[in-house]
Amino acid sequence: MGHAIEKIAVERGHQIVVAINIDNLQDFTQENLQQADVAIEFTSPHTAVENIEKCIGFGVPVVCGSTGWLAKLPQIETAVKTADGAFLYASNFSLGVNIFFEVNKLLAKLLAPHKTYDVQMTEVHHTEKKDAPSGTAITLAEQIMAVTPQKNRWVIEPTAEPAELYINCQRIDPAPGTHSISWTSEVDDIEIKHTAHNRTGFALGAVLAAEFLAGKKGIFGMKDVLGI
Repeated sequence: MGHAIEKIAVERGHQIVVAINIDNLQDFTQENLQQADVAIEFTSPHTAVENIEKCIGFGVPVVCGSTGWLAKLPQIETAVKTADGAFLYASNFSLGVNIFFEVNKLLAKLLAPHKTYDVQMTEVHHTEKKDAPSGTAITLAEQIMAVTPQKNRWVIEPTAEPAELYINCQRIDPAPGTHSISWTSEVDDIEIKHTAHNRTGFALGAVLAAEFLAGKKGIFGMKDVLGI
């Protein structure tokens, strides 16, 4: 993702003032970061929170695409507000996926009154994906549960419990990301699906988010970037 983001950012006329990975953590300093208008954070569930907090502490707005750490999101939101900083998180930066989110919410709302339909999800990613289910799948599941009273929790193991929403997590190379949602009844099935062909869409969305966040204060999401 870092290479893809850098390529698109440069193509759009931006300068990368510092790129930090596991091999040059000594460069993650206030002096280096404050050269930037925005920091884009794509690492892992284990390092994201510390990275975000350091950037906010340095006074640098942060766009974050790491997933698997959202239990600590209230902690980050408090830090951003305390520092009068700027932060934008998305479980997925793809423009197509964010439109897919809106389709998912509408379909779930339309089917919620019809108890004859049951719903389950499948998400497929490459084997280097650190978390399961994906952040995108969790977002989709939470959208469904928000309007579907009969579903109150998601699980990643097959279930016969009506209140549980099953997310089938598959790790297959070189899949960049596929998410599908199936509503099934005795008489028919309704399925929606988004398939990413490469990482370019995620990278472009992250750069668009950084362009949006530069110079702002507050907490934002991709709906703000896309105006939806």
